[in-house]
Amino acid sequence: MSRERISMIAHADHPIKSPLDDDSVSRLLEHGLPRGDERVLDLGCGTAEWLLRALESRPHLHAEGVDVSEASLRHGRLAADERGVGERLVLHRQEAADFASPRTFDLVISVGATHAFGGLLPTLAAAREHLAPGGRVLIGESFWDRAPSPAAVEMFGDLADLATTVDLVVADGWTPVHGHVSTRAELDAYEWACWGSLASWALDHPADPASAQVLEAATDARSQWLHGYRDSFGFLCLVLRRT
Repeated sequence: MSRERISMIAHADHPIKSPLDDDSVSRLLEHGLPRGDERVLDLGCGTAEWLLRALESRPHLHAEGVDVSEASLRHGRLAADERGVGERLVLHRQEAADFASPRTFDLVISVGATHAFGGLLPTLAAAREHLAPGGRVLIGESFWDRAPSPAAVEMFGDLADLATTVDLVVADGWTPVHGHVSTRAELDAYEWACWGSLASWALDHPADPASAQVLEAATDARSQWLHGYRDSFGFLCLVLRRT
């Protein structure tokens, strides 16, 4: 089974592919969309869940999303039609870093997708190119909450701590106007949802040729989390304006 398919199964019960609960997502969108009639762009949108939630609660909003996964975009298009917002959503299949648009956007979202641009600051540079005057950026990035193990560093790379991460953003010319640090409950709920969904799928499909592979993937990922990075990994979302 492809990694893309495994990811789709893992996130079946947690469509926001980051350690955030529904209330946190709603608050971040409220701060990113103060008017309710903005034009929104999500760079690395996956199944477009951020955009779908914004569109559902704001009937005058228009949104576009960019992702390389055709399966994720197909899922997003179907969900948009089912939720009655398909006419206000445009999805593009291409590398987010290569996306160009003739229009600018009032909110640019990139949560958990900074790897697509080569890091936090390159992601902000890309977002700046799409931002309308006075616009906002909603970005989500990992950080080390405490000293990581060598295994955690091997998995996630050379992350900064929380204070350094915010300092880097401010030094780059941005002002945080809202922020959210994922709680232990959010972090744990996300991990249990992902690896539990995978394990359940494998147990529910014992005759599928991929069942053993999926169960092994769930077991390995759960072990890496519990033994490797649970005590050190953190996740930060910021709503930013240009200084």
